[in-house]
Amino acid sequence: MGAEDKIKAAAEKIAGKAKEAVGNVTNNDELVAEGKADQVKGNVRDGVEDVKDAFKK
Repeated sequence: MGAEDKIKAAAEKIAGKAKEAVGNVTNNDELVAEGKADQVKGNVRDGVEDVKDAFKK
């Protein structure tokens, strides 16, 4: 299930960047904040997967 979680993390980061970009273009601070939060979630998910991988070795 590790690959699936890594894909979810990447998708979350990409979606967050898109939200942030749209928020910047439309001057929507709430959307910018949501986008940044999504990116952080993706980074955290990546970190968790890295730790799991380290323990599998």
